Amino acid sequence: MNVEQIVDKYIVRHQLLSDKGKYIVALSGGADSVALLLILSHLGYDVRAAHCNFHLRGEESNRDEQFCVNLCARLNIPLHRIHFDTQTYADKYKVSIEMAARDLRYNYFAQLCKAIEANGVCVAHHRDDNVETVILNLLRGSGVEGLAGIAPKNGNILRPLLCISRKDILNYLHTQNQDYVTDSTNLEDDALRNKIRHHVIPLLKTINPAISDNIARTARYIRQAAIMLDNYQAETHDNIAYINKVDVMNARSPEFVLHQLLGKYGFHGDVIDDIIEHISHVGKNWQSGSHVVTIDRDQLLVAPIAYIQKVTKEKSVCIPEDGNYMIGERLKIKLRIYPRTADFKPSKDSHRITLDANKAKFPLTYRLTQKGDRFSPFGMKGTKLVSDYLTDRKRNFLEKASQHVITDKQGEIIWLVGERSSEKYKIDANTKNILEICIAKEN
Repeated sequence: MNVEQIVDKYIVRHQLLSDKGKYIVALSGGADSVALLLILSHLGYDVRAAHCNFHLRGEESNRDEQFCVNLCARLNIPLHRIHFDTQTYADKYKVSIEMAARDLRYNYFAQLCKAIEANGVCVAHHRDDNVETVILNLLRGSGVEGLAGIAPKNGNILRPLLCISRKDILNYLHTQNQDYVTDSTNLEDDALRNKIRHHVIPLLKTINPAISDNIARTARYIRQAAIMLDNYQAETHDNIAYINKVDVMNARSPEFVLHQLLGKYGFHGDVIDDIIEHISHVGKNWQSGSHVVTIDRDQLLVAPIAYIQKVTKEKSVCIPEDGNYMIGERLKIKLRIYPRTADFKPSKDSHRITLDANKAKFPLTYRLTQKGDRFSPFGMKGTKLVSDYLTDRKRNFLEKASQHVITDKQGEIIWLVGERSSEKYKIDANTKNILEICIAKEN
């Protein structure tokens, strides 16, 4: 079979493209993306190209763009272009140039897909890219997902060329009398991937010339195994993943299952082993570059670091008098004072409390709980640490971190929001005026 036939068969096998679909080809001007554009066009798919100028290589960047313009004009294929100030983006968000370019590129592809109603974005990763990725992940101590290499399909990102090599691509372009541009940075050894490409793989080929084929085949087998492991999934609610401890520990290999569940959050190797060893230590936590995993009673909690920082850095809000108040974008607090009537009945709702208005002095404060907070739970004698109360209620680490209270002028907690009001502010026989506080989330 020739290259186009091989790719066509791969597309059908993995159900990547539809004859009736519309697809964007990410076109850099390099050999891989040029071959992808030609192959899909020759196979009869409805394609249009998209080129990103990241302005990182001076005149070379402009050369690449003009090449894409000329190529698409000759092939009569629509071309979408965009320019990025990649360095400024990297500086602003404190990320590497590579990560900045990736973020900008894929955000643009997502917007373009929506704008032109495309069915997907085709990118030119090939078999050799896949082999490099597997080796990179092996060096990093990745689990099953990492060793499975690059997926043929990830959401609307499609990779039809994973079935052919770089050599196949160059030979194909030669037969088509098609030129391309070369990114000079790919010839440098400043990136780990380039070192693997230019030194490690050639060395491995001296041991076994079929090493690339064998690694790609092994990655395919591992990917099939990974698909079978999809039965092990964490429940996710409001950015938090919940992993059942019993399910993990009852598995034939708890370490393997935990690798599968936590690998996507950046937890690997010795960290996984340490989590298994301390899985009964409630409250213990570990941190990756992006997430925190915490041991709870019956489960592991995985939360983005950014989410925790946002929650724990929330500022207090002063409530000077009764009325309606918006806290942030979605939370509404309504306070109302009214005379007690003969038919009055205290609220039993978790989101609404009724107190003795004469006992609760304004201004009130809406804030997160703090270390050492105590209150007098309604119906109980004496005081109790808020942290102990929440522990008794089996609230987890993250629920505790995001728990709010309302305090009065003296700083006394009148309401552990959503949980319990204070005994000190309860309505009694002498109560003449009612303070009603209601909290609700706006849609």
